[in-house]
Amino acid sequence: MTMSRNLRKFGAAAALAVATTVAAPAFAAPAQAAELPYGQDVSNYQPTHDWAASGADFGIVKATEGLDFKDKTFARHWKELDKHDVVRGAYHFGHPANDPVAEADFFLSVVGGQPAKKGDLLALDLETSDGKPVAHVNRWAKTFMERVKDRTGVTPLFYSGYAFADQYGKGLSEYPLWVAHYGKAKGTVGTPADWKTWTIHQYSDSPVDQNVSSLSVDQLRALGRP
Repeated sequence: MTMSRNLRKFGAAAALAVATTVAAPAFAAPAQAAELPYGQDVSNYQPTHDWAASGADFGIVKATEGLDFKDKTFARHWKELDKHDVVRGAYHFGHPANDPVAEADFFLSVVGGQPAKKGDLLALDLETSDGKPVAHVNRWAKTFMERVKDRTGVTPLFYSGYAFADQYGKGLSEYPLWVAHYGKAKGTVGTPADWKTWTIHQYSDSPVDQNVSSLSVDQLRALGRP
């Protein structure tokens, strides 16, 4: 993930703990982390990422940020993920200072400009308050994700650091949680706010953002486009 369009989130992400969960108790994390599906997420900071050699079962790539930033490598990553039969997803880096509906529509316009298929995941990456109070950020996230769900039929993943999600994520547990927590061994992360379980745990950013999912590959696809 990226903290902004110009700055890679390495040190800041380590300080934030990001958590991912799904609302259904049936999707509790398996006991053996070694058996969890493995995934990676990238952006324009990894323009030539080799998905064929990645070993990833799923990949989530940056599409947009704010109201006007389009990731220039999105189309390439999107195509490569499909080519190598990796469960794919697109994420938007949100800015609560802007109109959430406008940001959601911008995100969907860019994603919609690429071929879609059943099982494609969508996600909101929310790591900044833009100086706005908790209640504002919480409403912003709800509005953004409701807009995405209404327009696509997809319940988007919610990505954030553990501490950020715990502070701003009340009432968002219907959205599957993607949590970044580098201080926890893969698959051992807890859950913030109202979430009862996580869906994806981002456990490292070296040499690329690395993740595991509590869901099987088929269950991940079931969260995506119908």
